[in-house]
Amino acid sequence: MPSNPVPSRTIKVAPLKCEFCDATTENDFLRHHLATTQAQLRVTFLFCALFYLCFAVTDLIWVGYELKTCLLVGARIAVAATVLACLALVKRRPDAIPITRLAATIVEVAGAAGFLLIAALRPNEFSLHAISMSIVIIVIYIYIPNRLLYAVEIAAAATALFMFLAWRLGDVHGMQLGTMAALLTLCNVFCYVAARRYEILSREEYSAQMVLKNLSVRDPLTGCYNRRHLHEQLLETEISRAQRYKLSLTVIMSDLDHFKAVNDTYGHYGGDAVLQRFAFLLQSMTRDSIDSVVRYGGEEFLLILPETDLAGGELLAERLRQTLAAMPVEHAGQQIAVTASFGVASVDFAASAPDAHVNMIAAADNLLYAAKNSGRNRVCAQQLV
Repeated sequence: MPSNPVPSRTIKVAPLKCEFCDATTENDFLRHHLATTQAQLRVTFLFCALFYLCFAVTDLIWVGYELKTCLLVGARIAVAATVLACLALVKRRPDAIPITRLAATIVEVAGAAGFLLIAALRPNEFSLHAISMSIVIIVIYIYIPNRLLYAVEIAAAATALFMFLAWRLGDVHGMQLGTMAALLTLCNVFCYVAARRYEILSREEYSAQMVLKNLSVRDPLTGCYNRRHLHEQLLETEISRAQRYKLSLTVIMSDLDHFKAVNDTYGHYGGDAVLQRFAFLLQSMTRDSIDSVVRYGGEEFLLILPETDLAGGELLAERLRQTLAAMPVEHAGQQIAVTASFGVASVDFAASAPDAHVNMIAAADNLLYAAKNSGRNRVCAQQLV
């Protein structure tokens, strides 16, 4: 059977963490949204800094000109400075996912801690502080993009500490304290539900986009890349990388021998079974996420092997040839014996001429036909200089 062109790991999301179960897929998702995440962080960070600084006016109004006022203003300035430092850190490392998450976590902790300190220094206003605490919870869950588990831990800890301060320092007791705790708990629950729904929907949307992308670049019968993707992106990307780092690049053109006779004898379903089996063999014997398998024509497949020299490409082609010849394809209770011919072309970008790669595929195709003309079920290889 052919490999699935859209791996199932891309659609599995952990229900509580609201992250892809596969770490690679989760990292790809975060990388895909990194620019948007950082733009959202910039807006939220600036808003938080202005929020803390502007509300210093209320300290003067409620407390007056006292030492406590200096402590309050100092706390607000410390939070704003932390926010701006994290903003500078994100700007300095725009490509680092861990740095972005670290900055979000620091701001959430600093913002919650700063607010709790302000509440402790103004203990006569806990009823009003509860409203502000709700805003802090909403910002942590919704407006600062971070791991949902981190948001839950920070918001829950801040809520518990706030209730402890209200009980110990504020004039809040009995039914009023219970009502405040219930409302803040509900705020946490509703924010978690909203954040969870957003995280899951964004990952489902990403999965759908990846499915569509894979369908647009892959052959539906075999799951291999299609020829359009080869010429639009794949080949140019691998050549550019090999040129940049002075590496070897090898391509293998392969073609099933006497495939028309297979179709005539076993029908198109039999031919499809052979194509699928051959594609599966090519994909299973190449390196996942490194090598690429392309369905180049009807029964013609192209392998692109980065960081592989001529000897490595020739060895792989010979292994493929022997494996296919030794394993007949089962179809409708019949054994279909098939073979394939291979043309291997390789360029060493550390030693070859600058234009040696220009006709790589054409060279591999010519070598394939040389293998065909010399009897089929064989490998022909050449180093391009």
